[in-house]
Amino acid sequence: MRWLVGWSGASASAARDIQPLGAQLLWDGPDPLWAVGDWRPDEIRLVYADGDTHLAVFGSCGADDATLRRALVSARAGALRQLTTWPGSYTAVARFGRRTVIPADLAGSRPVFHTDWAGGTAYATAALPLADLTEAQLDVGHLAALLACPESPEALGDGTPYDGVSRVPPGHALLLREGGSREISDYEPAPSLVVAAPPLEREAAVAGVREALVEAVRTRLAAPRHAPARDAGPVPGMGPDDRRAARSGPDPAPGVGADLSGGSASATLALLAAGLPGMPGTVYGTGATLAGERLLAVTFNDLPQLAGPAAVDRAAELERARAIGENPRLHHVVVAGDEEALPFGDLESGPLTDEPGPSLVLAARHRHRLAAGSADHLIGNGAREVLDAHPARLADLVLDRRRRHLLRPATALAKASGGGGRSVLVPFTVYRAARRLARTPYHEGLSSAAGLLRQPIEEPGFVDGALGASLSALAWCRPGPAARWLTGEALAEVSIRLDAVAASPRSATMAGRPGVRRARAVLARHAADQRVFEQATELRHQRLHAPFYDNQVVRACQALPESVRVQPGARADVLRAVLNGAGVRDLPSGWGATGATAHGEALRTGLTTHVGALVDLFDAPLLADAGLVEARVVRKALRAAAQGERLPLDGLGELVSVELWLRRLLLRRGSCWTAEGNRDPRAVTSGVTP
Repeated sequence: MRWLVGWSGASASAARDIQPLGAQLLWDGPDPLWAVGDWRPDEIRLVYADGDTHLAVFGSCGADDATLRRALVSARAGALRQLTTWPGSYTAVARFGRRTVIPADLAGSRPVFHTDWAGGTAYATAALPLADLTEAQLDVGHLAALLACPESPEALGDGTPYDGVSRVPPGHALLLREGGSREISDYEPAPSLVVAAPPLEREAAVAGVREALVEAVRTRLAAPRHAPARDAGPVPGMGPDDRRAARSGPDPAPGVGADLSGGSASATLALLAAGLPGMPGTVYGTGATLAGERLLAVTFNDLPQLAGPAAVDRAAELERARAIGENPRLHHVVVAGDEEALPFGDLESGPLTDEPGPSLVLAARHRHRLAAGSADHLIGNGAREVLDAHPARLADLVLDRRRRHLLRPATALAKASGGGGRSVLVPFTVYRAARRLARTPYHEGLSSAAGLLRQPIEEPGFVDGALGASLSALAWCRPGPAARWLTGEALAEVSIRLDAVAASPRSATMAGRPGVRRARAVLARHAADQRVFEQATELRHQRLHAPFYDNQVVRACQALPESVRVQPGARADVLRAVLNGAGVRDLPSGWGATGATAHGEALRTGLTTHVGALVDLFDAPLLADAGLVEARVVRKALRAAAQGERLPLDGLGELVSVELWLRRLLLRRGSCWTAEGNRDPRAVTSGVTP
């Protein structure tokens, strides 16, 4: 895990006595900054302006030094947004004398955390080191909110699983001044609800998405190439495979590669990377590449583990991937998945991540696939969240009196809900739910959600399919799929949080448009899990790149007119237009089809295969010790789901993920800091009884 840490306004004695282990000091003085972990040399850039003004950029950034220096001068004058407008994915830390500014990204995949320490403020891009520093305990209330309402920032607030460690919201910056004062500032201008600018035309908006995606991919291709260190040579009694195993698994291929799952997002990135002029992604002569092959494309095949409609969907995806993989610029590799690569498999071998996340139950599956990838590997995660329209955006159309644009999505939901006379009433049902949300004040929506948490929770969205999921999503706030298994005390605590926000005078100014707010909350939730995914699947010498979470790509996608976003197949249409503008027009039939059925079937197959280990995991769960669940209730649900009962598997996966994370945290030894004799490195686990 890589992170950066610094502080401002801390006492001199504390700053001298405590330092992060294995850190690289970037600047010294009363407000120091360190980089910790296996950062590559090109992933850390320092730029200096006049006086005591300097900038550190961590990650993949496509701006040159002159551009960084101009943005630094603008940020010194107050234009903090200038620190977030470069292509790529990065964290910037700007220092203006004794004033420090650290902006979080728009999505939330590059978060910033902070806490009070030694009379000042310590900040980092990871929460666990700050919890170590302050000997923080677990915040059980935050874990309850994470399980009960994972997509509701009102319930989660700015907290983390560690008491006293806070998160900077996406689209905001942390401002630290001499003397320890701290401020959270919104750097992204909010659209006016009174005088709104006319939306961009579709062609201009799609052109903006194309330009942002091309620049995002070009930034990764233009970065220095990285290859794993060469084998150390013969070792008595050890062959090459044994030596690789001793280094914790196989090394990735050198250069740049990409996923090719058959979906439109990963295929778009692979085709853009293969077609852009300049240095090819794959280093020639390595990885069995042939002349003309520019990019290593990896496809994961778990078809033997699926059956029924899911197998049909997966077969269609694999056929699309095969057709795209015939591109002479791609070196196509298919990775076969066995039972060990199913969801919920190999839960014992993963690393401790900074926070819990749903992707923990899928980590072994993805590690198996990514082991065949490249040192810099492009993945299509985030496309659904930045391009697809959240169902609550239908209420925004009602607010704008654009009711005719509801017809196509409502008709698509009618087809998805099945035939019969009931489907004739679907458009009216959808319109009525959208109008109800448009007319519901924000504070009433939160109070209604708080009331739901105090009642027995069902999940009509799961039972009724796509229509039920869309109707239940047409709300300011709703319980998550894992809420039904939480104890009454845990749900009551979360409901109190929602009631407090609803009663706050700030609730009137926090609301905004329901569709925009819900879409941003879902994006933040998935971006946070993307960070957990990268840590849980981390392989030696490999970097994962998700360009759809880049600031400039998120901005370009947010500029798409809502009337375009809410239409069925909007994501596939936009990405097809992006590829057409880049000169790629020969796409396979079925382009843009979704594979949600295959994902759900893979979850069910994995749970059925590994149900014994999961039941054992909840034999004496730490979640029960914390008062969040009853062990027998969760064990009963796991057995019922394995026997085919229709239960929300995503909710069960979230419970397993948090329990797994708590166990790894409890087994952790050591600290991120020096002077360990003066602190208990396991203090963050003292909120749970082993």
